[in-house]
Amino acid sequence: MTKLSIVAFDGTRFDIEAEPGSTVMENAVRNSVPGIEAECGGACACATCHVYVDEEWTEKVGPPAPMEEDMLDFAFEVKPTSRLSCQIKIKPELDGLVVNVPERQA
Repeated sequence: MTKLSIVAFDGTRFDIEAEPGSTVMENAVRNSVPGIEAECGGACACATCHVYVDEEWTEKVGPPAPMEEDMLDFAFEVKPTSRLSCQIKIKPELDGLVVNVPERQA
């Protein structure tokens, strides 16, 4: 299992043991993290699972793919570390990953 921390906008931290191959969004929904709406269910067809990747992890997570970049145009307060959590696959090298949920989703 891979450790994942999702910090809700109010500062509540959700420390999760995530299964490799799952996504950050799936783990957020499974653990009832507030602010992750995931309206499209992980199809990269909305921007309601938007998160900010902690700066220490941005290089390891990597940049968004072109389709994800297009969807991020619809997200609220996009930052250089913005990603859609449905597009971040859990893998062993992301053990300890920290992401933050924005104030609201688009």
